[in-house]
Amino acid sequence: MPPSVRARRWLTFERKLLLLALASGFPALVTAAIVLFVFDVSPGSTWTLLGILFIVWIAFATAVQERFAYSMRTLANLLGALRDGDFSFRLRMDDRGSLGEVYAQINDMAETLHTQRLGAMEAAALLQKVISEIDVAIFAFDSMGLLRLINRAGEKLIQMPVEQAMGESAADLGLAPYLAGPAAQVARASFRGASGQWSIRRGDFRESGQPHQLLVLSDITRPLREEELHAWQRLVRVLGHEINNSLTPVKSLSSSLLSLISREPLPGDWRDDLRSGLNVIGNRCDALNRFTGAYARLARLPAPKLQPVRVADWITRVVKLEQRLPVRLTEGPDVTIQADPDQIEQLLINILRNAVDATLERNGAGGEGVSVVWRQEPFTVQVVVDDSGHGISNPANLFVPFFTTKPGGSGIGLFLCRQIAEAHGGAVTLRNRESNSGCRAVIALPVGMPRTNTSGMDGTLETRA
Repeated sequence: MPPSVRARRWLTFERKLLLLALASGFPALVTAAIVLFVFDVSPGSTWTLLGILFIVWIAFATAVQERFAYSMRTLANLLGALRDGDFSFRLRMDDRGSLGEVYAQINDMAETLHTQRLGAMEAAALLQKVISEIDVAIFAFDSMGLLRLINRAGEKLIQMPVEQAMGESAADLGLAPYLAGPAAQVARASFRGASGQWSIRRGDFRESGQPHQLLVLSDITRPLREEELHAWQRLVRVLGHEINNSLTPVKSLSSSLLSLISREPLPGDWRDDLRSGLNVIGNRCDALNRFTGAYARLARLPAPKLQPVRVADWITRVVKLEQRLPVRLTEGPDVTIQADPDQIEQLLINILRNAVDATLERNGAGGEGVSVVWRQEPFTVQVVVDDSGHGISNPANLFVPFFTTKPGGSGIGLFLCRQIAEAHGGAVTLRNRESNSGCRAVIALPVGMPRTNTSGMDGTLETRA
C-alpha cells in the first residue's frame, strides 16, 4: 500500500482534530520553555514546570478530541436510529451554541419523520382495510410472477387462504393469461370459486424499486343480467304499447265490418264502408310494419368502414342538401378525420334536419335561422349546429328510442346519431343555448384513429329524424 494511502487512512477525523488541538497549544509550550531558560530558573524547576505544562497540554488536547468525538458519536447514533425507524430518541439541549442548533434541527427532523410515519401507517392500514373489504378480487404479482398481495375476494375466487396463496405463481393460480393479455377486457372465465362474465383490469406499479403487476377482477355477470332484463322489459313495454295501439282499432273495425256484411239486407253504402274500414286497417298495419322495421334497424347498425374524410367537404355536402331554409356555414380549419363517410353524413343530416324543423316550427322562414361551424380541439374536431327553435323541453328523453315530440316523427333519429358517433369513438351532446333561444348540438369526433365499436351487424341506415 502506498505511504500516502496509509497516511490518509491513519489520519482519521479525530486524529486530525487532536493534531490541530496540539498545534494550537504548541506555541505556548515553546514560549514557556524559552522564558524558563532565559530567566535563570534552576534546571530542576524548569523541567518540572515543563513536564507539568506538557501533561496539561496533552490532557486539554485529548479532552477537546474526546468532547467533539462524543458529540459526533451521539449524532451518529441518533441518525442510525432514524434510519432504522426508531423515532423515540431525542438529544438534550445542553449547549446553546451552534451545536445546540444542530441538535434542535435533528430533533425537529425526528419529530417530523415520526409524524409522517404515523400518517403513512394509518393510511396504509386504511388502504389495507378497504382492499380487504371491497367486493372485487385484487391480486399483486412481482416481476417473477409470484403473488405478493391478495384480498378476501381474491381468496374466495381462487379458493385458497392468504397464507397458502402468497408466493404462488400466477400460472398455478390460473391467472397467468390475464397478466399477459390486454390491460382492460371483458371475458367469460371460470375459476375455482366462481365463473361467469368478468371485467378484468391490469396495471403496473413499483414497490421498493421492483416492478409489480396489479390484477383486478370484477364479476359483472349479475349486473349484465339485470341490465339485460331491464332492456327486455323496456322493449316489451314499448312494443306492447305500440302493438296494442294498432291492434285495438283493427279489432274494432274488423268487428264492425263483420257485423256490417252480416246484415240482411246489406245497406246501400256497404261497399264504401267496407272499403274505408279496410283502408284504415291497411294503414294501421303499414304503420305497425314501419315501427317494427325501425326497431330492426336499431339492431343492424353496421360497424363503420373507416377512411380519410375531409371535414370541410363532409359538412359542405350535407349543408347543400338542406333546401327548406338557408343555413349559415362558417368554415373552420382544414382537418381530415378517419370515419365512415356514409354514416357521419347521415349523422349530420339528422342533426341538421332537426335544427331546421325546430326553427321552422317557431319562426317559419324568418328569424335567426340555423348556423353550422366546426373547430378543432386538441384531440377532437367539433361540429356545432345552432338553431333558433323553442329549445329542449325534456332533455332526459332526448336519446330514448321512439321518444319524439314531432308529429309523424319516428323517435330514433337522435338515438341513431349517438350510436354512430360512439361507434366512431366520439359523442353527440344537445343543450339549450344560453344567450339566445334554441338548441345547440355538438358532434365531437376524434382527429386520430378512433376506437370503433365493432359490435354492430350488417344492415342499412336509412332512418331520418
